[in-house]
Amino acid sequence: MSGMLTIGQLAHYAGVTTKAIRHYHQRGLLTEPDRDSSGYRRYTAKDAIDLVKIRTLARAGVPLARIKDLLDADADTLTAAIAELDHDLDDRITQLRRTREQLAELRGGDRLFVSPEVADYLDELRRLGVSERQRNLERDGWILMQTASPDDAAVWIAEKRELLGDPEFRALYLDHDAAYDWPPDDPRLPALADRTRGWYARHHSRSETRPVHNEAIARLAEQSQPGASSPAWDRLARLMQG
Repeated sequence: MSGMLTIGQLAHYAGVTTKAIRHYHQRGLLTEPDRDSSGYRRYTAKDAIDLVKIRTLARAGVPLARIKDLLDADADTLTAAIAELDHDLDDRITQLRRTREQLAELRGGDRLFVSPEVADYLDELRRLGVSERQRNLERDGWILMQTASPDDAAVWIAEKRELLGDPEFRALYLDHDAAYDWPPDDPRLPALADRTRGWYARHHSRSETRPVHNEAIARLAEQSQPGASSPAWDRLARLMQG
């Protein structure tokens, strides 16, 4: 390399972009030369050496704000600065590992938000073919009810998991799930209402007699969530009351 270099030649030599060189100029890392009579900025060998140093430090992860202080630093100062940066990197690695662990928990899906018993119940609903819409409604309801009273929620989930072992209950559950999308005048709705009333008449719910300690949360859980009702479900509820 001899003579003076254009910004393009300098960029090619150092393996960076001209945009990066201009950025280094703006940050005060690399001196910006005056233009020659032809209007071009001409760079010297020293500029090339400084640019290689800047590029090397930047690629090693040294923040640009620190590079200026290190360009002309003596060996001891540079060694101390690198040790400090290495310590900072250790901290970042620790934080990134913690973030990855949290992401792994999130990949566990519902288990991050509900008790293991509720999560197992939701997994069972998935295996039975219950819609994602219904599973999400159940999950959100359990999040609220666990807040209302963890003790009561534990009793309720034990009962729900036991009920899933009843083939008649499973069939009713799946039919109610499917009925969400039926037309409100669907002739299957009265029959489903009759089957449901009959099943409840034969089964006593232990959890119905337990008081809810946090009434505000309990009422909130009973209020409509997005997707918590449909025209068919509204008619089904009226048929079951009648």
